[in-house]
Amino acid sequence: MVAPFPILCRTPQFPAGRDSLVVAAPAKLNLFLEIRGKRADGYHDLETLMVAVDLFDTLELTARTGGVIELECDPPGLPTGPENLVYKAAEKLRGSRTDLGASMRLTKRIPTQAGLAGGSSDAAAAILGLNQLWQLNLAPSELAAVAAEVGSDVAFFLSLPAAWCTGRGELVSPESSPRSFDVVLVCPPVGVATAAVYRSLSLPASPVDGSAARNAFRAGDPDALGAALFNRLQPAAIHLAPVVETVYRRLAGLNPAGCLMSGSGSAVFALCRDSNEAHRVANAFRATRPPAEPESRVVVVRTLHFNSAATPA
Repeated sequence: MVAPFPILCRTPQFPAGRDSLVVAAPAKLNLFLEIRGKRADGYHDLETLMVAVDLFDTLELTARTGGVIELECDPPGLPTGPENLVYKAAEKLRGSRTDLGASMRLTKRIPTQAGLAGGSSDAAAAILGLNQLWQLNLAPSELAAVAAEVGSDVAFFLSLPAAWCTGRGELVSPESSPRSFDVVLVCPPVGVATAAVYRSLSLPASPVDGSAARNAFRAGDPDALGAALFNRLQPAAIHLAPVVETVYRRLAGLNPAGCLMSGSGSAVFALCRDSNEAHRVANAFRATRPPAEPESRVVVVRTLHFNSAATPA
């Protein structure tokens, strides 16, 4: 069963009429990611523990008559047609279900090609927001089917704040923790293409088991979770973008509970024991950057922890 999306909101910060809606789309981190093998369809079978964090894109949606779907992006220059997952999600959802259209405005804050799944989150926001605006009243299982057609990570964002995902990422089992975790997120000014990472991947003879990470997350134990962090894709991403290793080693050297690259990179994060440690690690990472190292974006975030009625601050 897929849980309802918890972050639909109308807010005066984003002008919206009666037929408009603003959706906050969070980034995600992979606390564990193992690749178990390659499938006949070209995808890989994986196991991953994903959790959303409080770094958001926002998507403003307005229902239109006439069936036309329009997308505007900020910053400009991003694709606004079928190659954008938001546009693709709107088309897949509409199908033959309605003759309505939509005007959509996407404001990007989540870095691209960073392993944070901003595009997938934006697509999920479109699916959930338009399901409401178009009054389709689709069941969670129907929304999950649409999400799986759009992309592998999209279904996760229908089951926030955390989940264990398998298959190619579209099979989602919600997870919970008794607390939020404080995280320092470091985004180098270099993106890594997911397809290139998978092409460089060496499949394991004996896959790593994710039970330790799941149990530590469920217990809310940052030290145990930090020790269990794992990402099979990290060596391949480092091969393609050596700055990932530079950032990882510097961040891990500041003694957080744990450190890992997210997804296929290039973002690296430090899992911290509390907010004070997160700010200490972030400040120390900024202050000790060698002159030859490109400057990264450094932000302190928290994993999302809420009930189904919660909305972002």
